[in-house]
Amino acid sequence: MKFLPVILGLVLGLQGSILAQSNTEPANMDPDRKPAFSESKAFAPGKSIATNVKRPRPARTNPVNSGADDGDTIKINSSLVTIPVTVSDSASGDYISNLEKSDFRIFEDGVEQEIAYFGVSDKPITVILLIDTSPSTKYEIDEIQEAASVFVKQLKPQDRVEVIKFNEKIRVLTRATKKREKIFKAIGKARFDGGTSLYDAVEFSLEERLKKVNGRKAIVLFTDGVDTTSRNAFYDDNVGQVEKSDTVVFPIFYDTYLKEVRKKKRSHIRELAERKLGKMYLDDLASLSGGRVIEPALTPGGLNNAFKTIAEELSHQYSIGYYPIEEGKPGERKNLKVRIYRPGLDIRARDNYIVKER
Repeated sequence: MKFLPVILGLVLGLQGSILAQSNTEPANMDPDRKPAFSESKAFAPGKSIATNVKRPRPARTNPVNSGADDGDTIKINSSLVTIPVTVSDSASGDYISNLEKSDFRIFEDGVEQEIAYFGVSDKPITVILLIDTSPSTKYEIDEIQEAASVFVKQLKPQDRVEVIKFNEKIRVLTRATKKREKIFKAIGKARFDGGTSLYDAVEFSLEERLKKVNGRKAIVLFTDGVDTTSRNAFYDDNVGQVEKSDTVVFPIFYDTYLKEVRKKKRSHIRELAERKLGKMYLDDLASLSGGRVIEPALTPGGLNNAFKTIAEELSHQYSIGYYPIEEGKPGERKNLKVRIYRPGLDIRARDNYIVKER
């Protein structure tokens, strides 16, 4: 009987281990065996955050606002973590829109969380149309305006749209509204001018326009990704702001570099470097927020179909929220994973967030 205490100790230890692991994601014991589930994939940023050197910042300039708000802005509960999720069939690419709350599992730093909020695509969404009206996009502005109007027509009546244009300055052409005529009129006012304060415009949209809005949120950003005149924000600032936000960003990327090369009939190393950095920046915004970059030049049907792609995705999107079991410290990065116990699905969702100040 001298082995009885040892045996009891092993049994108790095993029970403790099982209890400790019951709330963590299971490991795949056989690496050659295909898992019986699908899950979101981790994102590897295209750029080191430290690359962007921060400079002394002058006094912040206030964008010009026009138009009236509908008056239904809601403050968000700061401890609720909300994740927009898109699910499609891996083989056909068709969106899966009949999933329920019980189909999803959310893991934060490997620990499963209890889903407290579950919304489907019939919930209203607030969309910012953020339009680059700098000289580099002046040849595209008519096409952008036409396609943006088509996009708005595909949204549901309860969805709100805000139109913001930016060049060197940022101007709100209409605040978030459901009134379509007001939106179309604002889109028509988006004419080009000098400079490109892209980073400032993204910061303004995330921090000033959407931060206190509850529910589903998205930014549709038309740009070539090149910034020339921002004074308040930089690449790394926007990346951090996206990680703290629950807004999905869909950049529509215009590759203006090739057009400039054809016009000048020669290439500049600096312009090529700016173009690569701009594309990398847009990739980061999209991937970190759970969106994706759309390139009209590579999309059959061009810009109109690019818009239809975004509108369709927004109409099939899930919104999942939870209160973390262990709240992290402000500024701490938390890793996320969305899992559905059904194989053969593509799940797109953000893979981390940064804990906000409380």
